[in-house]
Formats: sequence, C-alpha cells, structure tokens
Amino acid sequence: MKAPGALQPRFENDTGFFRDLKQRVDAYFDANGLDRRDNPRMYVKTAIILAWFAASYVLLMFVAATWWQATLLSLSLAFAATAVGFSIQHDANHGAYSRSPTVNRLLGNTLDLLGASSYVWHWKHNIFHHTYTNLNGADEDIDLGIFGRLSPSQPRRRIHRLQQFYLWLLYGFLLLKWQFVDDFKNIGQGRIARNRFPRPRRWGLFELIGGKVIFACWAVVLPMVFHPWWAALLLFAGTAFVVAVMTSIVFQLAHCVESSAFPSVPSTGKLPNTWAIHQVETTANFSQHNRLLTWYLGGLNFQIEHHLFPKICHVHYPKLSGIVAAVCAEYGVRYNAHNSLFPAMWSHWRWLREMGRPVARASEAALGQSLPPPRTDGPGPSPATPLA
Repeated sequence: MKAPGALQPRFENDTGFFRDLKQRVDAYFDANGLDRRDNPRMYVKTAIILAWFAASYVLLMFVAATWWQATLLSLSLAFAATAVGFSIQHDANHGAYSRSPTVNRLLGNTLDLLGASSYVWHWKHNIFHHTYTNLNGADEDIDLGIFGRLSPSQPRRRIHRLQQFYLWLLYGFLLLKWQFVDDFKNIGQGRIARNRFPRPRRWGLFELIGGKVIFACWAVVLPMVFHPWWAALLLFAGTAFVVAVMTSIVFQLAHCVESSAFPSVPSTGKLPNTWAIHQVETTANFSQHNRLLTWYLGGLNFQIEHHLFPKICHVHYPKLSGIVAAVCAEYGVRYNAHNSLFPAMWSHWRWLREMGRPVARASEAALGQSLPPPRTDGPGPSPATPLA
C-alpha cells in the first residue's frame, strides 16, 4: 500500500536472495505442518499478558494502600502495558496474529487503548519504517529532532556531544509525546517525515478519537476519582516513563547500533541494494538465545526476521533465524546480531557517542554509510557471526 505523494526511494530488483529465502521459509512451514498465524501459543500468551495488565490495574486502583505498594504495582502495570505493545498489538497490526482481519483489528486496537493511534501506527511503522528503514527523511523512527543525532545524514549540533548520556533519560518522555503530540501532529499535517498519508475518516477517525478518550479515562480520570490528583498524575507519569524507556531501547538496539547501515538516498532516488538486503543490513538482532526475553519482547530481539517476514507470527522467529542466517551467509549479506542485551546496549551507547562527535569521519557522514562493525577476535564477522 502506498501513500499518495509519499517519498518513495527505489530499490534494486531482487537478485535471488529474497526468492531463495522465501522458498526455504515456505519449506520449513510445509515440512513441519505449521501455520504462520493463529498459533495456540500466541493465544495463551495473549491471555496471560491481558490478565497481568488487568490484575496490575485493579490492584493499583483499589488495593494499594501504601506508597511502596503503589510503586510496585505501577511498575507491574508498566511492564504489562509494554508486553501488550511488544506482543499483542504489534503482531495484530501487522496482520501476523490471525488469518482473520477481524481478530487482527480487534487486538490491534489494544494500541489505541494504550493511548496511541493504530491508524497512524499502520502508516508510520508498517508502511514507512518497514520500507525505508534507517533512511533519513523517510523513516521518522530515527528522527529525534534537535535532541539527538542517530544517522550520519542528520545535522550535528553541539549538544549532541553528550547525547550518549542524556538520551537515555529523554527516551522516557517519548510515549507521552507520541500519545499527546505526534499522533495529532501527523494527522494535522497529513505527513509522516516527508511521506504523505491519508488522514483517517469514518471508522478510522472514530477509533482514533475513541481510543484517546478511553485511554484518558482509565489512565488519568478514573485514578483521580479514587485517589488524590497529584498521586494519580505522578503514577501515570512514572508508568509512562518506564514504558517509554523500555520501548525506545528495544527499537534502538534493533536499528541504531554500530553494525547497522544508514544509507543516504542518492539524487537519482535509486538505492544501491534490494529491499530485502536493505532490511538485513539496517537491522540487528540481540539475545537470540534468551527464551524469557524473547517471550517478553514478542520476538523483537529477532528484528531481522521480523522485517523480512512481518506477517509471520513472532513465535516462529527463533526457528526462522537459522534459515535467514544461512541464506545471508550464502549470499554474502552480513547478519548482524549481539549475543546478549548488554553488549547491544553498549553498542548503541558507542553509536550515540560517535554520532555526537565533531565530524571526525566526514567522508562517511557525507555518504550516509554505517561505521565499521565493533571489534571482534578475527579480521571481521562473517555474514552470520553474532557480534559480541
């Protein structure tokens, strides 16, 4: 689906990489008799997460009697809300949850109930981010305005010298900005980054407004009815801060680390890679062997597999990763992966530091290319070698 008037850089035609990859993925599902969607594990997981969210909210509203009980239950609510975002709405809004559009739409609306528009998300995330990943001006997810520099193609300001320290704190305010500013700004402008998109009408507009109203009622108004206004607002802000930090970090580890590419768009509009290779090289995995983290993150630590196959339920990503890595090795496409969470966070910190320095690598900044991969024991990682 294309937006009218969208910025549309063009990719090279597939050279066989994605064709072979799809054939092997299809063969995996056929050989094991598996369905790409409607997985029983996903339904059980959804029930657990929604029950966790509801229990945290009810206990916080009607049971918590001390500040420490309220703090712990607020943290529980934050983790549960983040799990809804990572696992339920994300798969549903990609059409990866079920074969039924009705089920996907219903569960996709959990994003609206968390205060963010699933309509705007569809365009911003599914269409523009998943097509133009890490392309400055086309992918709004890498645009932090004057506060941060994530791409070599973005202008550097003096304040960016310290961004590896202060951005971690600013990440905590991105959810409130998303809920109360960005959705309305995008709709008012009819634009996401430099991409035009149609404003919502009829049911889409009803979902957007209704979701915002319901969110405000359960998250702000109702708590202020049963508790002092200042306590309700404080817990609301604290919960939103925790959700935003976790969500932002997961995205940054997937796209804004040293091994990720940040191509610039040539004046011709023609990019040097095919779409599939572009997705692999602008994306990175982490903690692929951590089953608990994989469960909680909704497979978003397998971001490469998600970008290549966004309509496949995330419960399949661990198995698909071996297939993807093997095909990448055969075609000489580097498969970027960090072995665990903290090395990935450290790589993001180093990337922020590099982007905030004075133009020490002016040629690379001008070209918009990614920096070399992190140090390894050998001369460099093979296409399927995880980065330490």
